Amino acid sequence: MLQLSKVTKIFNPGSVNEKSALQEITLHVQTGEVITIIGSNGAGKSTLLNVVAGVCEIESGKILLDGEDVTCRPEHIRAAWIGRVFQDPLLGTAASMTIEENLAMALRRGRPRFLRRGITAAERKMFREHLALLGLGLEDRLGTRVGLLSGGQRQALTVLMATIATPKLLLLDEHTAALDPRTARTVMALTERIIAHHHLTTLMVTHNLEQALRTGTRTIMMHEGRIILDLSGPERSRTTVADLLKMFGQASGNIFADDKVLLTGS
Repeated sequence: MLQLSKVTKIFNPGSVNEKSALQEITLHVQTGEVITIIGSNGAGKSTLLNVVAGVCEIESGKILLDGEDVTCRPEHIRAAWIGRVFQDPLLGTAASMTIEENLAMALRRGRPRFLRRGITAAERKMFREHLALLGLGLEDRLGTRVGLLSGGQRQALTVLMATIATPKLLLLDEHTAALDPRTARTVMALTERIIAHHHLTTLMVTHNLEQALRTGTRTIMMHEGRIILDLSGPERSRTTVADLLKMFGQASGNIFADDKVLLTGS
């Protein structure tokens, strides 16, 4: 479904600030897989999502999405196939637009632009049905400006916007990290429900090791621009947070007295 072959990304090449963010990353993701991505600060987790989304050009390598070479395709073209949710609830929505206007914009993402009627009755009905599944009462607030929503409501709406057109690939970049614990659990539960409903292929960056092992079907660990661990199946199900920390120390050559490095953002 998604294939990265020897993908390399270097920031500020040839300067004193040169940084090798991704080093010949090779990753094959099957349709329907939900992969959690963990690692230390600067490991390349967010950069990995950025190159997949087309935000960053790569120095070398190849990216295939659903069998199509998208290596040189710009972000706005890939947006027709990729949904994304960021850590900041303020990103991914237009604060001055209403809930239904934001959903309409998300529904038409990547489609050809032409003059047409505004939001149709059928679309409005669909929006209400999708919003009702969130259980936040937003189905009765279609005309409310998004800027008036709470952070949790806005992030839940962003998840819905990213998936309403059923993308080929969903990218989640620590999308619950900026929320309080209770709201984060609610948004994560909604996310898992939406992923399961649409059988979405997903890459999810998280700083929460317990969540990384509990969510999805596979966990990869990154360090200094490389994938150093790839866990799935029975091996992953038997792995604990303590095991992950030990594996990280062995694979990276760094031994930590606690898990603070892995539990911080990228």
